[in-house]
Amino acid sequence: MDSINLYKTEEAQAEVEVEVEAEEGMISDENGNEKGNSNSVDSVNILNSDIHAENEGGGAEDINSAVSRIIVDSVKENGNLLGVIKPHSLLPQPVVPAGVAIIVSPGELNRSQSMPESFDMPAIGKFFREKSDSLSSAITKRLSSMRDQFDDEKVVMKSESQQVTEFDLSGMKVIVNLKPPVKKLPGRVSFFSRSNCRDCTAVRSFLHKENLNYVEINVDVYPKREKELIERTGGANVPQIFLNEKLLGGLVALNSLRNSGMLDKKFAEMLAGKCPEDAPAPPVYGFDDDYEEQNDEMVEIVRVLRQKLPIQDRIMRMKIVKNCFSGGELVEVLIHHLDCGRKKAVEIGKNLSRRHFIHQVFGENEFEDGKHFYRFLEHEPFVPKCYNFRGSTNDNEPKDVAVLGQRLGKIMSALLESYASDDRHHLDYIGISNSEEFRRYTNLIQDLHRVNLLNLSADEKLVFFLNLYNAMAIHAVIRIGHPGGMIDRRAFFSEFQYIVGGYSYSLSGLKDGILRSNRRAPFTLMRPFPRGDRRLEMAFQKVNPLIHFGLCNATRSSPAVRFFTPQNVESELRYAAREYFQRDDAMQVDLAKRTVCLNRMIKWYNTDFGQEKEILKWITGYLDATKAGLLTHLMGDGGPVNVVYSSFDWSPNA
Repeated sequence: MDSINLYKTEEAQAEVEVEVEAEEGMISDENGNEKGNSNSVDSVNILNSDIHAENEGGGAEDINSAVSRIIVDSVKENGNLLGVIKPHSLLPQPVVPAGVAIIVSPGELNRSQSMPESFDMPAIGKFFREKSDSLSSAITKRLSSMRDQFDDEKVVMKSESQQVTEFDLSGMKVIVNLKPPVKKLPGRVSFFSRSNCRDCTAVRSFLHKENLNYVEINVDVYPKREKELIERTGGANVPQIFLNEKLLGGLVALNSLRNSGMLDKKFAEMLAGKCPEDAPAPPVYGFDDDYEEQNDEMVEIVRVLRQKLPIQDRIMRMKIVKNCFSGGELVEVLIHHLDCGRKKAVEIGKNLSRRHFIHQVFGENEFEDGKHFYRFLEHEPFVPKCYNFRGSTNDNEPKDVAVLGQRLGKIMSALLESYASDDRHHLDYIGISNSEEFRRYTNLIQDLHRVNLLNLSADEKLVFFLNLYNAMAIHAVIRIGHPGGMIDRRAFFSEFQYIVGGYSYSLSGLKDGILRSNRRAPFTLMRPFPRGDRRLEMAFQKVNPLIHFGLCNATRSSPAVRFFTPQNVESELRYAAREYFQRDDAMQVDLAKRTVCLNRMIKWYNTDFGQEKEILKWITGYLDATKAGLLTHLMGDGGPVNVVYSSFDWSPNA
């Protein structure tokens, strides 16, 4: 037999792996005689069957036991009869599939007619009874031979639970992998953590391995809880583990108990009682910490201008410009409202422009008194399309963009620690979309509307745009879905936008416009930002090729998703490049064919890396010893080196 499909009970909660060896079976022919079958049976399926009463006068059976009985049936294929037998007693028994109603009647089972009424039903029934008797005889003998062999079968029991984990049948080996039970303790395990903390990751991994339920309080996600951490432990160091209300300690204390063999006893002792009210409380989801938001000092003037300015559509340069006003009109309103001179009103207008309350319609210059047209930020055509806009722009005093960038990175790092695989190559987007971390992220990005990006240092700017790109890619997958084809990719990379510092940024704008010094994206003719665009002030003057290994566009072939820190961004990018080139889909060397295979991403952005020889020389510094040795040997023996490019896998990294 080649394959056997088995039903499993939910109580077993087991994954059953069946390896079936081809063997010579006994098949009964149409006359009921047994004959050897030299060919292996293609497949034997345990099928759902109708449930009958034991006999005419029998009562209703229990549904589970009735469903567990497998009715012997037969199927004819290629001239052979394939038998269906009841599963072994040690195998999980069949259960009713979810959502299927099974009705067991003590009497005769009423059936809907599936044949024309003209059929001779007694003749049909006689035919099936004869065939059933002949097949039953053959299967009965087969089951008898299996029972005779049962004494020689290997049965392995768990010493503690006495549950079957492995046994052998003739021609078949069955291994049952039981899921470890969740340890249910009356108390509660809690620990305080931070994002990107190795010790916190070790504690989290230990609790997962021990299958313990726990509550994690990340003070980077819930900053108000840091005060509680200091009050309970006397410091801000993490991790700090609590068993109910009692402090166990950090990773050192945990390892000490593990090494001494006292950990289980300590946990059982300290978690024996129900968790008291003075223990660290689980984080409350759906509620934000109380921050004191300060209104911008210009907001009162802006409110007056929104009410009194004649905002209307105008014609300018043969175009209809919507929702705008002239600089002179704004100056007149300020003079009458503030009772100030014209020069003072012009200075206020310039200040409003610098704070991104208003913009010149074509973005060419700062505020001027006269006939130049301006519009409020909320009236910009791109604003309603931005995914960090919720009906109104943020009029609060802009926060320090460096602080916002660091908080964004910490929240998203905490999100990855909970909803990404250990290697960060696979993300649980459904879990992310329902998480408290993501909810707080979507609130945080509304503070980016009017930030001053010019205040960032070079490293802070690099980290800010790298992290924002990776966070936007995750947000885009959740909101508009993963790009399936070329048309979808345009929407994904060019039309999913945020308002940042008064202007719109797409994924392409961040990568090609800012990080790649306004270079054209692959297969495009236009640069992301046209000449005179105010966003060009933020573009880097020189391209750092390492950025390509720090950006994840939610695909299988892209680098692992990560978030960077301003203090270590260069070393973190180098590490990301080394990790990327360790993958077989990123770089391979074939000495026999004198060929180097690179990911197609390198070819798409060859203007950032250089010519092929320069690329190979540059890559050598980011390879492991084996690949670096092979590549150096190829490049040093004077022979030709062929460079080929593997296809880019656009499937989602979910």
